[in-house]
Amino acid sequence: MMTFHKLSVDESGESHWEDVTVILEERVFAPPAKAIAVSPPEAAKRTMFLRLKAGWDEPIHPTPVAQKLICLAGMVRVTASDGEARDIGPGDVWHMQDTYGKGHHTVVISDVDFEAVIIQFA
Repeated sequence: MMTFHKLSVDESGESHWEDVTVILEERVFAPPAKAIAVSPPEAAKRTMFLRLKAGWDEPIHPTPVAQKLICLAGMVRVTASDGEARDIGPGDVWHMQDTYGKGHHTVVISDVDFEAVIIQFA
């Protein structure tokens, strides 16, 4: 089973965390290779790399577009507007969907820079 962190927003503009389970189905993905467990595809618009310097601390804000972040190095602490915080580190996936409302706060908590891949959906 695979899961990722999802940060979404409710009708009142409050952001909240939830864990999302990824559904994997065995199928032939790259013939002639054997079948593998793979999730259904999601259409993406842009992919980019991101680096936040160690100690970086931003003001609270919503995400500009729905996007997934895959952490490559370092660690951030992300606090939803409801007060729940999660640490995102190497290998973690964070789906940002709080595109309006109160947003979230992010601070680099590692001694090394935070590096990630961003996949945007809009």
